[in-house]
Amino acid sequence: MTFSYLDEEAPGPPVLALHGHWMNALDFEGLAAALAQKWRVIALDQRSFGETDASRDHQIDAYVSDVAAMLDHIGITSAVPMIGHSFGGVVAYHMAARMPERVSRTVIVDIGTSLDEEGEFTRSWAGVFPLKEKLEERIGARLSPYLQNLIHRVEDGWRLNFEIEEYLLSVEALNGNHEHTWLSSHCPALVVKGADSPLSDRKELKAMALERPETSYIEIAGGHSVHIDAPDAFAAAVEEFLDRET
Repeated sequence: MTFSYLDEEAPGPPVLALHGHWMNALDFEGLAAALAQKWRVIALDQRSFGETDASRDHQIDAYVSDVAAMLDHIGITSAVPMIGHSFGGVVAYHMAARMPERVSRTVIVDIGTSLDEEGEFTRSWAGVFPLKEKLEERIGARLSPYLQNLIHRVEDGWRLNFEIEEYLLSVEALNGNHEHTWLSSHCPALVVKGADSPLSDRKELKAMALERPETSYIEIAGGHSVHIDAPDAFAAAVEEFLDRET
């Protein structure tokens, strides 16, 4: 499998960022720029998203193996901080539990441990649209701004740079209860809730922090993609948390 990733090659120590469903590595460009004086942000296009190859295997083991393979490719063998938004957060805390020698701390963004995502409504987004505006209209005014990095031009029009069926396979594979895995890791963690997000449960995310040692909880004004809605506040919170280990 061929992977695509964002790496601005800043001079600081590396930080790995993992995007959520429907998104890709480019969503972390702003964070990479904001942290560039201290940290080298590397963001992976996870399998079947962005420019990384598609795959029918969307079990959590595959995602964790992808992260390890990318770090090996870059030559990073020491433990690094990991930032995971939405399903990327699930990958991050599974990585921390399964390969603790590779994860120094985690930032888990607007995702809990009990997953019950329903994505059937996205089937209408599949295919090629004659105009970009037609695809954006199909996605809807609320969501289309967050998918701009995955809307691209093809020979016959415009389409999303991922297959809806691949996304639905990922949803099916990841739905369930991941609490045991979350509690099995021991590195410092920060749980971030988008204060206005309808996709995360405040009580659950607070409990994640309360039930696990060395874990803190914050809320930032914004929706589910709080790193996009409130980039300055998000970058400041992440930088403060990362600086605790330096």
